[in-house]
Amino acid sequence: QVQLTESGGGLVQAGGSLRLSCSLSGRTFSSYAMGWFRQAPGKEREFVAAISQSGGSTYYADSVKGRFTISRDNAGNTVYLQMNSLKPEDTAVYYCASRYSRTSVVVAEYGYWGQGTQVTVSS
Repeated sequence: QVQLTESGGGLVQAGGSLRLSCSLSGRTFSSYAMGWFRQAPGKEREFVAAISQSGGSTYYADSVKGRFTISRDNAGNTVYLQMNSLKPEDTAVYYCASRYSRTSVVVAEYGYWGQGTQVTVSS
C-alpha cells in the first residue's frame, strides 16, 4: 500500500518562499509519476506540477510556471515543490499524489494521495 506524507507548509508573506516535501513509502518510489495539486476553500482541486519517474520531464500549471519547481530524489523516496515569489492566491491545501503510469495533469488519474499541507500567503 502506497503512503504519502507531505511536510513543509506554513504561513509566509507575499514574495516569500516555501519548500514542500512528500515522501512515499510502501512501494518503489521510482516506479511512480508524482504530482502536486492544491485546493483552496470553495474551489475544486487543481493541478500544480508533475514529474516523471526519472525526473526528466516536468509539467506546470500556467499560474505557477516560472515560480514553482518540482523535483525528486529517487534515492530518498521524496518529491519536492520549491515555491518562490508566492502570492496570496497561492493559498491552499497542497497535496502530493502518485500514479503508477505516465505523468498526468488530471486529478482523477492519480490513485494515491497524501493528507495535504496548508500553505497560507499573507498580503
